[in-house]
Amino acid sequence: MSEARRTLRQVTRHLIDPRTLEAAVCDARQALVEYDNALKWLLRPDVSQDGPLAAEVWVFDTTLTHVLLVNHRWRGWVAPGGKVDPGETPREAAVREVFEETGLAVEPLGVPAAATVRSYHPDWPAVMGVSFMAIVDPRTPLKPEGGQPAAWLRLDEPWQGYFAEGRLLMNQCIDWVRESWRPLA
Repeated sequence: MSEARRTLRQVTRHLIDPRTLEAAVCDARQALVEYDNALKWLLRPDVSQDGPLAAEVWVFDTTLTHVLLVNHRWRGWVAPGGKVDPGETPREAAVREVFEETGLAVEPLGVPAAATVRSYHPDWPAVMGVSFMAIVDPRTPLKPEGGQPAAWLRLDEPWQGYFAEGRLLMNQCIDWVRESWRPLA
């Protein structure tokens, strides 16, 4: 069985439990930007049967000029993230995924950055995703997952990734971060 088929089977077996769904709806409502009618997608009567949910963190450096990305084997440079497991909230999943993929323990900023609905493959079901933001000192050592290197990339330069709009979405939210985030003294 191909890796893509195994991933599809793992993704489509997932049902969204009430706690996870409630948190995802709250995150979608609070997100700075909503794309693809993400909230409407979540509020459909059959959403608990569709799944899955995904979460990622846009980890910015303290100067807000770089973002930490992982080089996924077929999606290219993407924000650390992945599937929301049963019983997890999107925020909990995002924190777990960043740690698994980069070795960083992050605390996402209070407001989610974005809520989106996308498909990672033409034959796969849509995935509702919540993107969070975090600020990390870029000197913090990384411990990337095997076979998936992590690196700080400039926000003002394009990178190869599966979703070309990723950098644009991040830059749309940077102004909010600049106005709202204050480093701890």
